[in-house]
Amino acid sequence: MSGHFSDTSSKKEHVKITSEPKPGFLERLSDTAGGMLIGLATFSLSFYLLFTNEGRALKTATSLDEGLSLVVPLDNIHSVSQQNEGKLVHLSGALRTSKPLFDPSYGLSIQAVKLKRQVEMYQWVEYEDSKEYEENGEVKKETRYSYNTEWKSEVVNSRNFDREIGHKNPSAMAVESFTAIAPDVQVGSFFLSKGLIEKIDSFKQMSLSKLEDPHADITRREDYFYHSENPRRPEVGDLRVSFFYAGLSGDKSHLGPADVVSVIARQRGDQFVSYQTKSGDVLQILYPGDLSAEEVFQKEHESNTMKTWGLRAAGWLAMFVGINLMTRILHTLVDWFPVVRDLVNIGLKAFAFCIATSLSLLTISVGWLFYRPLWALLIGLLSAVPIVIAKSRVPPKKHQ
Repeated sequence: MSGHFSDTSSKKEHVKITSEPKPGFLERLSDTAGGMLIGLATFSLSFYLLFTNEGRALKTATSLDEGLSLVVPLDNIHSVSQQNEGKLVHLSGALRTSKPLFDPSYGLSIQAVKLKRQVEMYQWVEYEDSKEYEENGEVKKETRYSYNTEWKSEVVNSRNFDREIGHKNPSAMAVESFTAIAPDVQVGSFFLSKGLIEKIDSFKQMSLSKLEDPHADITRREDYFYHSENPRRPEVGDLRVSFFYAGLSGDKSHLGPADVVSVIARQRGDQFVSYQTKSGDVLQILYPGDLSAEEVFQKEHESNTMKTWGLRAAGWLAMFVGINLMTRILHTLVDWFPVVRDLVNIGLKAFAFCIATSLSLLTISVGWLFYRPLWALLIGLLSAVPIVIAKSRVPPKKHQ
């Protein structure tokens, strides 16, 4: 890129224009060749993603069906029955912790599974908006940089700004964010494993209206503690602190009754741990609310279905992008002829769409081959439909 640029500026916004000679045919051909290699890698990755996703989805569904057929509901959650030792069990009950969680720096405590302190700093944030155009045989890029002050939970490195002067941020926060987790969490007489505790992640913001300012240099306003001389007009470097909790576990809390959860896991003594299915998956499930075992497994099936379709879409997109990159060289070869270039571009996009759809369906059918052969055959036949439709739209050649 050439070194000349024009620059107009103000305190919070400036524009920079850079230019470089328009690339020649050989240079664009070289760039296209590099894109072909990336396209080939993306194309190959899509097969792996699609194939392994189908195996994962079927394995998970089989494990969930196995779990539903074996799960034992616990009638009494306040006693430990040795008859259920090693079995997959289900129970619903209120969360219980042995002692409250504290944040002594702000004089705050709560009876909950998790207490999260979130610290935000008032900082400069850079935004850029670019556009390219051709002028006098050169490719010019106009970039508009704008700056705004915002509350951010991560430190924004102003050294990476196009213009740091006048927009400098502190390099660190004086107060750090953290999450305190109760060491022992129970439902009835049973202790939850670390994996189950990690699933308690539905955080709610704490109200600070009944708390006093913990220090003279800290001001409480609404549900935030401000490290600022004037919270209404903060300056860069000022901090504000908020608190969130998950898994309310105190019966006498002003925030309400303890949260109820539904758990499916293996009983080991008075502990709930992970259960290994015959299919090789691990079952260790926790949902908020009072749910039956059937409802819990139904939610897991729904989650598995959503994940499966999400990865299918990602695999198809990776294949579509890969084919586009690999066939980009044809677009480059006719780039000098605008009308032909546009027609070729439309044709290549349609080609990539049809091939990506057909190959994605074919790959999915191969993934099902060893589990459900009939479905695999039907999906395999379906994979030919996009190509047949595309071929039917091509006008037949006229015989003289």
